[in-house]
Amino acid sequence: MATRTRCGIRRRGLQAVAAAAAAAFLGGCSVGVPDPAIPVTAPATRQLATPTITPGHDAAAVAARNMTFSAGTTLARGVAVGLSEGLAEAPKWRQSGNNAGGTSLYVKSDGCQAVAKVRVNQWPLVRGDDRESTAGLFTYLDPTILPKYLKTAALRWGGVPGKPGPAVDVLVLERAARPGGKAAVVLARVFGTAGSSVYVSVSCPSAPALAAARADVERWLTVVPPAG
Repeated sequence: MATRTRCGIRRRGLQAVAAAAAAAFLGGCSVGVPDPAIPVTAPATRQLATPTITPGHDAAAVAARNMTFSAGTTLARGVAVGLSEGLAEAPKWRQSGNNAGGTSLYVKSDGCQAVAKVRVNQWPLVRGDDRESTAGLFTYLDPTILPKYLKTAALRWGGVPGKPGPAVDVLVLERAARPGGKAAVVLARVFGTAGSSVYVSVSCPSAPALAAARADVERWLTVVPPAG
């Protein structure tokens, strides 16, 4: 599948991250790829969903283990992950506006901003494994982003807020602040078997502020295992 990224481009059938976050992080290029015939989002929730057991798949067991890149194949096919809205409860953070189209915006008193979103029907992004698929998402947004620029990190994978719990592997891209600009980081994961993805963009006026904001995201924002 050819992957061209250009300002204003629209591609049917590929549900990637929304234009606003891509524009903010990737230098003003608007990337929008909606297909009106396909539901594109999974709603965020402040309450962590309790996984249920369906025939042939033990969702509770999957939710109880670390979701490494290789563990992505243990998810039920086509059942999307979610994102909590826990960052709104973090000190000095607040949610700005309503959760619209599966996208949540948060602002911090020091000028930092975070955008968190879930997308479904990500099948065109799916490659060999979840790590490769996630690297492909970054390349789709900007062809100059090579896999070697990406680092591995983790977010919370379900569990109980404030207590130790499982983690989910994500890939991270960091951008140093440009003159007059902001420092930024993106954390993302494509779940190939589930056909969905999560994407979190954080930008701040300075590198120290970004480090603190990223720590808040990793502590308070939870990737919700699929219930199915």
